[in-house]
Amino acid sequence: MIATGLVKTSYPKEDITFLLKDVSGVFTESTLEEREKAVQTGAHYAERLPMEYRPSDEYTELYHETVVKTKEQLAYLVGLVTRRIFMNAGTDDIVLVSLARAGSPIGILIRRYAEKVLNMDWPHYSVSILRDKGIDEKAIDSIRAAHPTSRIQFVDGWTGKGAIQKELTKAVNHLNQTKKMDLHDDMAVLADPGACAVLFGTREDFLIPSACLNATVSGLVSRTILNKLYIGEDDFHGAKFYGELLEEDLSNDFVDQVTSCFKDTRERVEKDAVSTPVTAERTWQGMKEVEEIGQQMYQETDYHLIKPGVGETTRVLLRRSPWKVLVNSLENPDVHHILMLAKEKDVPVEVVPDLFYRAIGLIRSGKEI
Repeated sequence: MIATGLVKTSYPKEDITFLLKDVSGVFTESTLEEREKAVQTGAHYAERLPMEYRPSDEYTELYHETVVKTKEQLAYLVGLVTRRIFMNAGTDDIVLVSLARAGSPIGILIRRYAEKVLNMDWPHYSVSILRDKGIDEKAIDSIRAAHPTSRIQFVDGWTGKGAIQKELTKAVNHLNQTKKMDLHDDMAVLADPGACAVLFGTREDFLIPSACLNATVSGLVSRTILNKLYIGEDDFHGAKFYGELLEEDLSNDFVDQVTSCFKDTRERVEKDAVSTPVTAERTWQGMKEVEEIGQQMYQETDYHLIKPGVGETTRVLLRRSPWKVLVNSLENPDVHHILMLAKEKDVPVEVVPDLFYRAIGLIRSGKEI
């Protein structure tokens, strides 16, 4: 396995290997205005990085409260999806490949559950996958070379409308046809509100607290970068390490708190894992609502502007130019951090009681109705 020039991380090396080129010293972030203008005029979102959002004290406190309230439920969901991964694979020779960045902490939790509860050692890598650009094939080549016969299991944090699932399916089909890689597109996620994954912990639009922050809950690693000025043809996709945020880093605190609840949820996991289906059909139900909202809210429908689900709405508020937020209730605890962020950023919130998702973030385009 190639291990030189990889991006650093604050996670322990046994938890994860990011197969990402370190561009920390040469790549600078763009302002929100620069980035949005570039994207709206045809540039790819991965060519630039947004500025890292520095949360307010009030928002940070809300994050900590959310972890305390949800860590046991998270531990249960991690256990359930880990069990389902194992039963679905039919082997314990599994390699986890999380999709950077949201998949990385979830991949670590799955790896830890496999180790601590199932007594299985599953190597864990994190690679880049980008909408309209596909997966980092160099990274997948390296993993397959190091683990020629292992079952590769792709992992992400949650689904929105299914764009990454579609990208993964396309990449898997291509690599299987051209390189006989024996890959599977059955991406595992903790929450699948879009009903587009077959392996998941829940299909509820459930708040995963790691969605609330950026690098400080992702091993101090940036979003992935694919820009020809910095990434050559033989390079992995790139990322930055935010060493200057070390004192604010909560990455290991988050995974440690959830890991500490594994023993309390183990019995429930074992029972539910054998009494519920291992996989479920993809219905793409979430995308149907996205299409309806696109037609109602925008003059020219670009579904990339509509980010459904609690996790994706949070991302819109943290690093895009939000136009408005839709929620199905102001009372649900899973949207409290969204309401706080929207207030901080002066973004209007509209209540739509029959909304399929708990929240949907809408990005400003200049073509709103």
